Amino acid sequence: MKNIDKYSRGYFMPPVTSLKWTQKEYITEAPTWCSVDLRDGNQALIVPMSLEEKLEYFQLLLEVGFKEIEVGFPAASETEYAFLRTLIEQDLIPDDVTIQVLTQSRDHIIKKTFEALEGAKKAVVHLYNSTSVAQREQVFKKTEEQIIDIAVTGAKLLKKYAAETEGDFQFQYSPESFTGTEVEFALEICNRVLDEWQPDAENKVIINLPATVSMSMPHVYASQIEYMSENLNYRDNVILSLHPHNDRGTGVADAELGMLAGAQRVEGTLFGNGERTGNVDIVTLALNMFSHGVNPNLNLENIPSIITQYEKLTRMTVHERHPYGGELVFTAFSGSHQDAIAKGMKWREEKERQYWNVPYLLIDPMDIGRQYEGDIIRINSQSGKGGIGYVLHQTYGLDLPVEMRESFGYHVKNISDRKHKELMPNEIYDIFINDFVNINTPVEFIDYTFTQNAHYETAVMFKKNEQEYKLSGTGNGRLDAISNVLQEQLGFRYKDLMYKEHAQNIGSESNAVSYVGITALDGAVYWGCGIDADIMTSSVKALFSAVNNMISNKEISVEKETESVSSK
Repeated sequence: MKNIDKYSRGYFMPPVTSLKWTQKEYITEAPTWCSVDLRDGNQALIVPMSLEEKLEYFQLLLEVGFKEIEVGFPAASETEYAFLRTLIEQDLIPDDVTIQVLTQSRDHIIKKTFEALEGAKKAVVHLYNSTSVAQREQVFKKTEEQIIDIAVTGAKLLKKYAAETEGDFQFQYSPESFTGTEVEFALEICNRVLDEWQPDAENKVIINLPATVSMSMPHVYASQIEYMSENLNYRDNVILSLHPHNDRGTGVADAELGMLAGAQRVEGTLFGNGERTGNVDIVTLALNMFSHGVNPNLNLENIPSIITQYEKLTRMTVHERHPYGGELVFTAFSGSHQDAIAKGMKWREEKERQYWNVPYLLIDPMDIGRQYEGDIIRINSQSGKGGIGYVLHQTYGLDLPVEMRESFGYHVKNISDRKHKELMPNEIYDIFINDFVNINTPVEFIDYTFTQNAHYETAVMFKKNEQEYKLSGTGNGRLDAISNVLQEQLGFRYKDLMYKEHAQNIGSESNAVSYVGITALDGAVYWGCGIDADIMTSSVKALFSAVNNMISNKEISVEKETESVSSK
């Protein structure tokens, strides 16, 4: 690529090695979650939410289970101010939920923020100022000490106005643009703020270390967090918080490694909405923990419903491949993947295993409100017999013989390839019914009778070319007797008859399902299925269906050969 020389690494490593986090294998408990959808997420929308939409979104966040919700920047606009006042005046904030508001370190803004909080039972007041080299040099044109003075002045103002306002207020400080700040300087400014606030066990404060712009690989961010965690003053009375963005596509990894490094709290949004490439996705973080058997303490049992509300209110869409929530994330089109999933699901049912361990499925989709039908195995030209058979079995109770699954699988794949489209379960079912079940052309089965002496004797009635026939025959069994009639008296020659039957339970009715496979003299195998209330009748219908498929195929082959000869 061109212009590579204009780029260099803009982050700063800690002055000492900070790698204790590497000794931890996984996250053992959920952090405190703080949703910033209504502030950070909302300001990133093309059309920010209206007051009514924000109220509806706030209710969604409560349903998901957030106990800390940043509701906005009340001094920034009348809509933000009105939203906070509505929450307070209409008593919409549950007692176990803490709202959070954002403020710059400026006197009039802090004052208006506390005015907006009048009547709130409790709240986190989030103070920030930017500390990075780029911001200091290019935007504020201030020295390090002048930047520290901005933060400390703000910290003092928070104490002042909190003392003058009724309510329980917790303080939070963010060295905004932390990832572009020298780590020693970030530590110094945070400690100067902490010295001003003097946190104790009854009045803990939050130090939030945002990856405002993600600038490094995740392990670097983790080392920065660990250094801060081990060197902050009043550490036992500090809640260390993360606020990762996703500029490098590593927001989730940054948060996970940051938690290993000592963070106790995470700010993020549903599905990662936020400026530029977005904030860290709390849904993904939470369900990653869930997949390790760690309770995320959020209610994500109905992801489709959450997505519906999220997309309506934000006018954003959740990508088809978005982790956990995307329409296709549990879907297998590949034949080998489908076969492994189908076998894994069956194995799990038979073994009654405690722990989930199905190939290609990190978690059970049903645990988050997804469905096996249409979510896990979907059919196109890349699909295989296992997946297609699984769809018919799970959705319609049709358990095809292994050999028939392969034959029907190729049949369906060819149709999907020819139509160049995915086939839905109902379409696959329709194909099976139309092409394999109770086929009555060119020979239409009508009825039969049986008597048993030394052998089974049958009289079978059928129609061919609009003419009805009644023929008799014998065999070792009833189906064998009818098969002998078809072969010896009608000349339909085949061998190696394969047979399977089972009950099909759909609703309150139970039908018998029979499958018959026959091998033509040229080695081609043809299948048919019979469905009827009577098991014997379903078997006969299956045999006639297989024979009819063989006849039809032969006739098509003859027609093609005739057309080929004619064209020459």
